[in-house]
Amino acid sequence: MNLVLASTSPRRLSLVERLGVTPARVAAPDIDENPLKDESPRAYALRLAEQKARAVSRNAGEIILAGDTTIALGRRILPPADTPDIQRDLLNKLSGRRHHCLSAVCVINAAGNARVKLADTVVAFKRLHPDEIEAYIACGEGLGKAGGYAIQGRAEAFVRFLSGSHSGVIGLPLFETRALLKSAGLDLV
Repeated sequence: MNLVLASTSPRRLSLVERLGVTPARVAAPDIDENPLKDESPRAYALRLAEQKARAVSRNAGEIILAGDTTIALGRRILPPADTPDIQRDLLNKLSGRRHHCLSAVCVINAAGNARVKLADTVVAFKRLHPDEIEAYIACGEGLGKAGGYAIQGRAEAFVRFLSGSHSGVIGLPLFETRALLKSAGLDLV
């Protein structure tokens, strides 16, 4: 069976390869990522992961893998940091607070059946000084990322507490992903 990664994220590809498997192909899903009215962050992350998996064409014998990472402050879904101004706003909101990183993963097996799992990781940032925020924005690594930060880089020094899946915060919860891929029939050690 061949694995198809429904993501062009280099982080997700690298994380999948940590499981000892290289996707046969990578495909970019094209979906509307706007939250639905009154949609909870959990429901949003799960929905997007499944929609991304279903948005990619599947050939006979292929297994599709997709994921979504959502940052939530309470019931608020935070947008990705598409601009430095949005990133600044996000980092100010996360400064000194706990937030949830919801990392959903969906696997569609060779028969076309989808299964979805969610890793909910609690992350607490130290109180960030405005100079730290500006220096982090200037380094460029958090731009375009959920919550405006990349935990695998300089932002890891801002984390005073983490409970859950570190790989989920990066972009794909490996424990849940491995379980789903094994249940779909992929041979993993």
